[in-house]
Amino acid sequence: MRAALGAGVLVWVVLFGGVTQAAEGPDCSRPLSLALHEHGLLYRASSNTGIDRDVADELIKRSNCSIQVSLMPRSRIWKMLEAGALDFSLSGISNPERDKFAMFAWYFANKYTLLIRKDARVQQLAEFAQIPKLKLGVIRSFRYSEMMNRFVDTLAATERVIESTSYDALYKNLILNRIQAVIIEPFDYSDLDDYQVRDLVNVIATDDVSIPHGLIMSRKTISSAEAEKWRALLLAMRADGTLQRIFEKYFNREEARAMVNW
Repeated sequence: MRAALGAGVLVWVVLFGGVTQAAEGPDCSRPLSLALHEHGLLYRASSNTGIDRDVADELIKRSNCSIQVSLMPRSRIWKMLEAGALDFSLSGISNPERDKFAMFAWYFANKYTLLIRKDARVQQLAEFAQIPKLKLGVIRSFRYSEMMNRFVDTLAATERVIESTSYDALYKNLILNRIQAVIIEPFDYSDLDDYQVRDLVNVIATDDVSIPHGLIMSRKTISSAEAEKWRALLLAMRADGTLQRIFEKYFNREEARAMVNW
C-alpha cells in the first residue's frame, strides 16, 4: 500500500520564464493554480509521476505561465473550481451540473469497466444490480458515463454504494469484502498489482462508450477567451504528437492512439 499523504497538501511550484508570454498565448499576468488528484497512472504522489503530471508540465512549458500545482482529493477540487479558489484541474469529465461552473478542453477519452470480486459470481452489470447484497465502492464526487451513472444511481437509491475518499480506502473495502465491485478505467489496471487484488477479482467489460476527459477550467477565474487559448495549446500538443508520446509512456502504442484520437 502507498504511504499516507498526511493532512497537508503536497505543493510544488513550476516556473518557466516568469510571466512573459506571446501575445496569442494565455494570460500569465498572475500566478495560476492547478490541482491533481491521485488516480493510478494519471498521477501517483509517491513518485510524483503520471499522465496528468506530464500534461501539466507541458502546458506550463508551452504557456510560459507560473502555475502552482497541488495534490487534493477529487471532491475538494470540484468545490474549489466552483468557488473560484482554483483555476485548473485535469482529466475531468463534464455533466450539466459541472458545466455551470467549469469549461473543458478535451485531450483523451476512455471507457469504464467493472472490477468484481470473483466470489460474487457475477459476469455482467445487470446481474450485479439484481443481487441486493452486493455493494459498489466509489470515490466520492466521481461521475462516469451516462450508462455507468445510471448504474451507480440505481444502486445508491437502495443504499448499495459505499463512498471512499482515497484509493487506499476503496481497495481496503474490496479486500475486506465490504464492497464487491469498483468502477475502473485503463489507468487503474496497475492498481490491481499495487493493492494485491488481481487474483481476487475479474474485470468485466461493458458496452459503454468512450467518454472525453479534459483540462478543467473554472468559469469564475478563466474567461471564455482565455479558455480558447488553453484549448489551442492542447490541440497543438495533439497535432505535433506530444500527447501520443505522453500516453505511450504508460500504454502501448495502440492503446495510447485510441485514447488520444477517439
